[in-house]
Amino acid sequence: MLRTPTGGAGNGTAGSAGRLLSIGSVLNQLRDEFPEVTISKIRFLEAEGLVEPRRTPSGYRKFSPDDVTRLARILRLQRDHYLPLKVIREQLDAADRGEPVRIPAPSPQGDAVLGVIDGGADRPTVARVGRAELLAAAEVDEAQLAEWESYGLLAESADGGFEAEALTVAKLVADLGRFGVEPRHLRAMKAAAEREAGLVEQVVAPLRRHRNPQTRAHAEATMKELAGLSVRLHGALVESALGVRLH
Repeated sequence: MLRTPTGGAGNGTAGSAGRLLSIGSVLNQLRDEFPEVTISKIRFLEAEGLVEPRRTPSGYRKFSPDDVTRLARILRLQRDHYLPLKVIREQLDAADRGEPVRIPAPSPQGDAVLGVIDGGADRPTVARVGRAELLAAAEVDEAQLAEWESYGLLAESADGGFEAEALTVAKLVADLGRFGVEPRHLRAMKAAAEREAGLVEQVVAPLRRHRNPQTRAHAEATMKELAGLSVRLHGALVESALGVRLH
C-alpha cells in the first residue's frame, strides 16, 4: 500500500519550513536512487501538477521534505511500473485522500498491470508514455522527436502514446546525438534490429502454433531468451569490430 506523507503535494508544513530545499539540492538527493533524473524532469513534473513547490519572492523553487518524498514516489512508479502520469496522478490523489491504493506490479509479459483502485475490479493496462512525457525524459524538443519519427526510429501508437520501450530508445538516440550521430545514421541499426526480430519470430513461430498449451506458453520465454542472446551477440560483434571491450 502507498503511504500518504504528511500534507499534500508541495504544501510544506510549518514544521518543515526551515528545511526547504532548492531544486539543485532536491536533484542531489534523488540522484542516489535515480541517477538519470534532471532538473528538466523535475520542472516537467511540476508543470504537470504532480508536485507544487513553494516560490520565494524572487521566484525560486523551494521544496519541502514531503515534496521530495512525492517526487521519489512518482519516479519509482515510472521506473518500476511504467505508469503514465495520468494514472500516477490518480494514485497520488487517492493516497492524499487516505484511500487504499495498491501498487501496480509488472505482469509476466512486462506490461504494467493495475490492481484494485477504489474497490474496482482488477484490469490489465498496457503501459503507454505520453508525447510530452517522452520529450521531457529524453530532454529533446518536438522538432527532434518528429525527425526521429520520420526515420522510423520511434512510432506513436494508433490509439495515442508510445510503448514503454520507446523511452529507452529515445534516451539512447538523444545520447548518440550528443556525439554527432544523426537519425539518418541510425537507419541501418533500425533495419538490423528488425531483421534480428524477424529471425527470432521465425524460430518461435512453430512453438506458438503447437497443439500443446505448455509448448505454446514456452514460446514467450524462448523468445525472450533468443532476444537476449541476439543483443549479446550484437554487442560482441561491435566490440570485436572496434577492437575494444565494453565490459
